[in-house]
Amino acid sequence: MSLTIAQRLDRLKVRTTELAHWRDRQSLAIDGWTFDGEPIAHHQDWPHRNGTVRFAAKATAPQDWPLEQIRLQLDLGGESLLTLRYPDGEAETFGLDPYHQEFPIKGRDFQIATESVARFPFGEPNRAPKLNRARLIWLDEPVHRLHLLLQQIGEAADILDGHEVVPHLIDAAERALRSLDWPSDTSAYISRTAGAAMQQKIWELPELQDNPAGLSEAQSASAAAAYDRLLAQLKELQTRFPQNGELLLTGHAHIDLAWLWPYGETRRKMRRTFNTALSLMERSDDFRFNQSTAQYYAQIEEDDPELLERIKKKVAEGKWETVGGMWVEPDTNMPTGESLVRQVLYGQRYFEKHFGLRHSVCWLPDCFGFSGALPQILRLGGIDSFFTIKVNWSESNHIPSDLFWWKGLDGSKVLTHTFDNPMQGYNGFVQPDCFVPTWKNFRGKTQHDTSLLAVGYGDGGGGVTPEMVEREVQLRDFPAIPKARWGTVKGFYEKAHRTAKEKELPVWDGEIYLELHRATLTTQSGVKRKHRQAERALITAETLASLAHMLGAAKPQSLEADWRVVLKNEFHDILPGSSIREVYADAERELDGVIGNAKVEQANALKTLSAHLPAGVVTDALVVVNPSLSPRPLTATLSDGTVLASADPVAPLSVTVFDRKALKPAGDLKADTHHLENEHLSVTIGKDGAVSSLIHKATGREAIEGSANQLWVYPADKPRNWDAWDVDADYAEKGIRLNQPESISLVEEGPHRAAIQVGYRYRHSTVTQLYVLTANARRLDIETTIDWHDRRTLLRTLNPVAVRSRTATFECAFGIVARQTHTNTSWEQAMFEAAAHRFVDLSEPGFGVALLNNAKYGHSARGNVIGMSLVRSPIYPDPLADEGEQSFTYALMPHEGAWYEGGVLPEAIDLNQPLVSIEASGLAAGTLSPLGIEGIPVAFSSLKPAEEGEGLVLRLYEPAGRRGRLSLTLPSGWQASGPLNILEEPIERAGPADIMPFEIRTWKLQRS
Repeated sequence: MSLTIAQRLDRLKVRTTELAHWRDRQSLAIDGWTFDGEPIAHHQDWPHRNGTVRFAAKATAPQDWPLEQIRLQLDLGGESLLTLRYPDGEAETFGLDPYHQEFPIKGRDFQIATESVARFPFGEPNRAPKLNRARLIWLDEPVHRLHLLLQQIGEAADILDGHEVVPHLIDAAERALRSLDWPSDTSAYISRTAGAAMQQKIWELPELQDNPAGLSEAQSASAAAAYDRLLAQLKELQTRFPQNGELLLTGHAHIDLAWLWPYGETRRKMRRTFNTALSLMERSDDFRFNQSTAQYYAQIEEDDPELLERIKKKVAEGKWETVGGMWVEPDTNMPTGESLVRQVLYGQRYFEKHFGLRHSVCWLPDCFGFSGALPQILRLGGIDSFFTIKVNWSESNHIPSDLFWWKGLDGSKVLTHTFDNPMQGYNGFVQPDCFVPTWKNFRGKTQHDTSLLAVGYGDGGGGVTPEMVEREVQLRDFPAIPKARWGTVKGFYEKAHRTAKEKELPVWDGEIYLELHRATLTTQSGVKRKHRQAERALITAETLASLAHMLGAAKPQSLEADWRVVLKNEFHDILPGSSIREVYADAERELDGVIGNAKVEQANALKTLSAHLPAGVVTDALVVVNPSLSPRPLTATLSDGTVLASADPVAPLSVTVFDRKALKPAGDLKADTHHLENEHLSVTIGKDGAVSSLIHKATGREAIEGSANQLWVYPADKPRNWDAWDVDADYAEKGIRLNQPESISLVEEGPHRAAIQVGYRYRHSTVTQLYVLTANARRLDIETTIDWHDRRTLLRTLNPVAVRSRTATFECAFGIVARQTHTNTSWEQAMFEAAAHRFVDLSEPGFGVALLNNAKYGHSARGNVIGMSLVRSPIYPDPLADEGEQSFTYALMPHEGAWYEGGVLPEAIDLNQPLVSIEASGLAAGTLSPLGIEGIPVAFSSLKPAEEGEGLVLRLYEPAGRRGRLSLTLPSGWQASGPLNILEEPIERAGPADIMPFEIRTWKLQRS
């Protein structure tokens, strides 16, 4: 009776499985184990599973076993760093995890030592860890090779279903199996196969041998002969059915810096994974491995400098590729532009210092969307290529290309590639059923002949296995599947760039929005708030110290050490809020430390500035520094808590000395229980606690439609997947408006500042808001304190404004993004929550309204309603995400003209970085402006000490999409360099204007 191809394939798989039970000829248990110095037996529970524990044992392999065929098999019950030490002092280290449990040895006598944790690669606790297996085996290499080859044939036949080659593959495999001389002794056979799934279902197995006999020499020889014949037949088939397509394999081990485990465990994962990769390189000249993230190498430099030296050697040999060029693989939606600059600046400098090279490829496989500012930042950091894979996760719409030019806000382009591997994405496998669909899914194959494929266990690290390396060699001789060889990421992109010069590749213009994981803009808002405060505190500290240097003080010290902490916590599973609670305890503590250090630096810089100001007769002086490029009216909070809000101007990047006695409030500030008013705004608070009227006096326009700052709770924030990551589009179908406040009262009524307090309760949570208007304010601040104790709920503010526009303006790194306010297409429908930095604006000709914030990122703009997500409370992976109290401020700002004409950006800057002041005595009143910027309005990124040599580095950017004249005015004896890149090196600049739309410009300032 003839069987179908499918039936024959099933039979082949069953018969192939049998070979695995005869893979070892003999085995020898390793006894005498200790657990933290105390004896532990095979299959015994760990005495405890707290922290890192240490196993130890000694092993001696039988003299009649060929050394090269001996393997150590271990399963200790978790993840381990395994070290084998030999009598001559030589040692070798490996990572031990569920995917790496078999190891070669270099001598017959050796000691075994581990550092182990009772956890699996994704952080899951092993709640009942045991010493499961510890033995030496004599590997029957012919059986092992044949089993693997037959397994790969079955995988190839499966994925090539319908291809003409499939019957030939099955024929060849069947002939190989029929040629075997196979054992059948009852006792040995039953004992060998007892572990099979089928046998484990039997009511009661007969008595089993402890160490059943393996294949005889003749039987093993029949497997060797079958393997050779089968490989020869595959080569013959390859002539008739050539390999189709080409994949460049890069060994990889994506290690999340922190995610379902704290950073302390990541430090151990690094050592385990890196040692595993090095051990594979020792045994394969072809294997290539890539690992990004300067932070990891800097940590290894501290934890295991000998390991770093071994890695450096492999980097020099071209086997280990330090890819990426950034400090970590960061989120790119939320960091400010200057943070992204520092990712590249400090990353590239580290790689160059320690490995003698810079990177040309940005490696961000796992991030949740990409800012349109990134292409320009990368190009200015010497990086012309970009890799990701997460764009394939979008739920509704997909970028139509996978090899394309990505064009950023300013027009800069980087060559971008993404592959679509359905088998674990960037954690791919070396096997036919991974290769074939990855090549099939490659849409750029008509323009370029190769796609990239990253392989190796990842997210929790681990990386490539010895079997993967062995599989690659076997698959070289297979017919019909894609050709796949180890190579370098850099080499792939070099070849792709040659293609791009010869052929016109598609272009994707602007941000790359991920239609998934939108809730990462809101979850864990505590770390987001501290991160923004840390960014701003460092930038301001550098600016104050640099201004002091321009007035005669010493050159400031680098704050790179603190910047590294901020950059580390921008990692794409920390800042987005998708990690466990322990990660956020660490992150908030670290960021608090940065903020504290930066505030000390600011205070020291203010004292230094004051010491370099002209002496005078003002005994009650207020020294005020404006660390931005926009003039601002004086608003300051004094040491005794007094608020000043005068009309006195503070010039950009200036130091101004005021006589406090002469400072008066700006105009007449009026307030009662439901009304606030100054010379710019008239505000009415309704009985529901919302803003019922917001009059912009300069135009006479009502800014809102109905009521603004409506607080809505959505109690069904329960995504179908990825609890901390996602918010499903139907969350709004059940909303509860908080419109019955427990209290409304006037709590401040001074000449400089007035405030109305509104208190709400929702179930177990409270929201307290202060509507604040200062005498000189052009915006209504809403100072908010939330005490949250309800799970899986989302709190948002909705603001219907009296404006009609088809687009809204969202601030992003180094510029803005214009997004549609309608839902005509599936692309717009999918963008129901999107990132904004300090403001979202809705304007029509002549008038607009902006929603500003100092700590939030998740926004929406639908029709005339600007929304912002304030807090959400998922239960996985942190059951207590955002539990408790948090405070932040957002603001409503009506304005005349477009957002850039109406002063939205200066007000957003002021909300996030108020003027900096110090009280002093014996100074002369007046203003010093060490640095002047003239021409088209631009925005400030940083003023910092140069990384090399003397001088300062100034970085500005054009924020609105305009071009024009720009010039610097420096103190006598100072000069500015020509244009620099972000690595602070001279570049050729070709722009027809002094500054072009969204351009980032950098100069070095130094004494001539």
